Amino acid sequence: MSEKGHLWGGRFGSGPAEAFERLNASIPFDIRLAPYDVRGSIAHARMLGEVGIISREEAEALVGGLEAVLAEIEAGEFEWTLTDEDVHTAVERRLREKVGEVALKLHTGRSRNDQVALDLHLFCRDAAERIRDGVLDTMLALVQVAERHRDLVIPGYTHLQRAQPLLLAHHLLAHFWALGRDLRRLEAAREAANVSPLGAAALGGTPHPVDPAFTAAELEMEPFVNSLDAVSERDFALDLLYACAVLGVHLSRMGEEWVLWTSQEFGFAELDDAYSSGSSIMPQKKNPDAYELMRGKAGRLIGDLNALLVVLKGLPLGYSKDLQEDKEPLFDAVDGVLAVLDVLPGMLRTARFRRERMERAAGGFALATELADFLAMRGVPFREAHRVVGRLVRRCEELGVSLEEVPREELAAAHPAFGGLPEGLLTPRGSVAGKKSPGSTSPAAVEEQLRRARELLETRRGGAGTVDDRG
Repeated sequence: MSEKGHLWGGRFGSGPAEAFERLNASIPFDIRLAPYDVRGSIAHARMLGEVGIISREEAEALVGGLEAVLAEIEAGEFEWTLTDEDVHTAVERRLREKVGEVALKLHTGRSRNDQVALDLHLFCRDAAERIRDGVLDTMLALVQVAERHRDLVIPGYTHLQRAQPLLLAHHLLAHFWALGRDLRRLEAAREAANVSPLGAAALGGTPHPVDPAFTAAELEMEPFVNSLDAVSERDFALDLLYACAVLGVHLSRMGEEWVLWTSQEFGFAELDDAYSSGSSIMPQKKNPDAYELMRGKAGRLIGDLNALLVVLKGLPLGYSKDLQEDKEPLFDAVDGVLAVLDVLPGMLRTARFRRERMERAAGGFALATELADFLAMRGVPFREAHRVVGRLVRRCEELGVSLEEVPREELAAAHPAFGGLPEGLLTPRGSVAGKKSPGSTSPAAVEEQLRRARELLETRRGGAGTVDDRG
């Protein structure tokens, strides 16, 4: 090492300028990779001893020292300075302080290129698992709320205009299935990250008889195939960022609905005090800040994905310092998603719904399609039925009544078939009960969705709790 501790200092007659050192150093943000760096180094040290590149005694000394460093990291006692430059230097410097000169043998057969790539692979694998757990908890909360409010009817919307009545459970399960797709993306991202680049060295491999399969097995990973690709690719990071960005969009859509639902104009729901904030000047305010932040963070998540895409798009194969810019967008995305998923299940479980307000909004002209379908089921061409009901809606507006209130004589005047209109059809509950198609908002179809949702959760959560838990 040079006097200032840089691993590359032997080539240089003097140290770097202070301003360049600040620009070049990644340790202020990549220090969070320290646990992964140590675990990778432990696997590498064991491999060096196993294949005889260093003695078994030296390997044991390195592993023991690294485990001591890891204990310091996990206890929050690990110290670093800007002169460490990056996390790898900091760990190696601390290892040398613990075990002496044998620490200088640790880097045999390894480059910072395959080392940092491994750290990022391990981080992404771990992050994908943690985000997946948060998504599963949110999905569980959605099922629990849907089960508790099986019979609650709300208006469904298109163009943010009241469209047709839906069961609240059906609406919540729509978010459940979207999150289920996010699960698959996260699992794919975890699989993509589960490849060890150790043994690729700088880009072309190493003359030392390293065993990449051994280190990969130590880390429960698959070994790389091409050394140049192994140090160059960041597809696995893009996969995780893409999964986070799409998840962020799904969460943003949910957040937008809850911002609307908890407004006085909608008045469908109220958040628990624990998940709301107030105003510094308006005493009456109860703001859905967490849902607004969910909505706002989607922009950052999309930006994080774009940031890494742009970094990578012009890079030739091999390591370039540009790749130092892969970490901060990744850390930002993971931290943002986990912060949201930490509060979302609790917000869902503790929210209160205003039944009368929601069911009243689900009626009125939102029942018009029921009348058109009623005529179509009696042989009236649907386009004609559509025109008939459209004229009836206009007539109701002239009379100042809703469809539930329209006089029987007006129905009969609109079309003779309305004389046989079943009692209760023109109600929100009658509307949802009348649906027959699979996957619809009918009570039977929603029960089938809940059954399938339970099965999915039981499979993915590995039996860790049931959907009846109130968490």
